Amino acid sequence: MTSSPRRADIGGRPNPMDGTTAPGRGYLLDNARAEAGERFVWLAELFDGVTRGHFDRLGVGAGSRCWEVGAGGPGIPEALAAAVGPTGYVLATDIDPSWLRTGDGYEVRRHDVAADPPPEPGTFDLVHARLVLVHVPDRARALATMAAALRPGGWLLIEDADTALQPLACLDDSGPAQQRANRLRAAVRELLTRRGADLRYGRTLPRALREAGLVDVAAAGTFPVGGLACDRLEAATIRHVRGELLAAGLADDSEIDAHLAAVQAGGLDLTLAPLISAWGRRPA
Repeated sequence: MTSSPRRADIGGRPNPMDGTTAPGRGYLLDNARAEAGERFVWLAELFDGVTRGHFDRLGVGAGSRCWEVGAGGPGIPEALAAAVGPTGYVLATDIDPSWLRTGDGYEVRRHDVAADPPPEPGTFDLVHARLVLVHVPDRARALATMAAALRPGGWLLIEDADTALQPLACLDDSGPAQQRANRLRAAVRELLTRRGADLRYGRTLPRALREAGLVDVAAAGTFPVGGLACDRLEAATIRHVRGELLAAGLADDSEIDAHLAAVQAGGLDLTLAPLISAWGRRPA
């Protein structure tokens, strides 16, 4: 499991998506809160093995040049650095890169994939983003930026959730605790929608890659159900957005507290939206 990332300053940072700490604006699950670090740990536990499998399938190895977009935590940049070795190169970027650590085998830069030009265009063997584009308003521009960074023959791997495809927190909606979990999941989905997230984006990835001019496009899905990682991710997410849920009138303190207690007790068999992984190659 990826170790918990270190953070020097947590409180009082601006929202990295829009430069303000005002509620109701910008990226809902921003990196400026302590819960972001917890989310990175449990997302790594759930999905890093899946992502690394795609890296292997796409030929990432010694000497490869890789760009990790919207890296968040250090797990994937570290995995890429280990795969490419001293003859390769890994660039990890984020609009708020404060959870990343330069010197762990990869370079860190602040970069907004929806607004900034591609770094070192036409040079990367692999460009990867996970759970990034679903939150970016101008997804087509961001995808074009990533495609432009590929060398001829290089691969673009995009992994994003499709929350509308499976919207429930508990598939077995068998009792009050499970029903409350599903109400809160619907409330979080509403917050994400209000912030501009496209909850149906995952299913569009193969088409989006083809429209970006890539070839040999294919896709796969991952659907975790139950277990400690799902529980811990759920608790961190609810704590992360608690203030926004309350401010929007989508939940009250007693409901949130009861849900967090039920998660802590176990037995909810919490699940996530399917993660759709899609990849395509820039024509040689």
